[in-house]
Amino acid sequence: MSILTIILNIFIPPVGVAMNKGIGKDFIINLILTLIFFVPGVIHAFYVTAK
Repeated sequence: MSILTIILNIFIPPVGVAMNKGIGKDFIINLILTLIFFVPGVIHAFYVTAK
């Protein structure tokens, strides 16, 4: 995980997921979590990019 990915995961979680996994199921889930409440989106972004 690069420093750019970490910064994007903190400030713009869907972009960090899209960079790592592409636009797909994980991106949609992260976008919904980020729109509902920001913190679950950040946690999900770190989970997706770490695995």
